Amino acid sequence: MSSDATFEEGRELPLNLGAMDAEDLKVISALAQDAVVPVTEMSWRRNERRFALLLNRFRWEDRERASLRNRPVERVQSVLSIENALKVSAQGVDRNDKDVILSLLDISYHPGEDEGGSVHLTLAGDGAIEIQIEALEVRLKDVTRPYRAPSGMVPDHGD
Repeated sequence: MSSDATFEEGRELPLNLGAMDAEDLKVISALAQDAVVPVTEMSWRRNERRFALLLNRFRWEDRERASLRNRPVERVQSVLSIENALKVSAQGVDRNDKDVILSLLDISYHPGEDEGGSVHLTLAGDGAIEIQIEALEVRLKDVTRPYRAPSGMVPDHGD
């Protein structure tokens, strides 16, 4: 009889996750919380029906291990892609200011009729991006090795 793996047995491997329902998306949202993304690293590929961002993601999954080993907290570059995208709209995001850095707070799914609906990216400073979708399919994939978080700090929302 096999048992579930424990957290301690996990190895430090790059994330490569997919969400096909709202519950899965909550996991991706938690792992992507506090990611920062330059406004220039967002891409809407209408013909491919894909909206993607290159995030500098805080490694929440490594926070406890870093603390136990007394080493700095880390970030990693990750691609967040929303597939089956039909339309993208933004509020409070100035795409013309190439120096803007966005901070991702939350990713949520709002069902529509049938399998469609929208994925909402909530950004710090009252910004938001809404992606109308035909069906929910979101991916989060680490694409670089982790690096020391420049601030050396764990993001804090004053909770």
